[in-house]
Amino acid sequence: MPRYEYRCRPCGETFEVSRPMAESSAPASCPSGHEDTVKLLSTVAVGGSSGSASAPAPAAGGGGGGCCGGGCCG
Repeated sequence: MPRYEYRCRPCGETFEVSRPMAESSAPASCPSGHEDTVKLLSTVAVGGSSGSASAPAPAAGGGGGGCCGGGCCG
């Protein structure tokens, strides 16, 4: 179930709420009971270690071309 991060405007506390995506726009009260909260934008963490992803190897017979993979660059 996704977790959404909110900030309470009256007390400034940041908190998370787990709820279904269908309820992602529903209002959330802070743990102190305040109703004036705002949903924060957050980044998605992707598993894996840093540097573990690698680019695919060029096709046999050449390739290159940098910006477009050799299709239109000489």
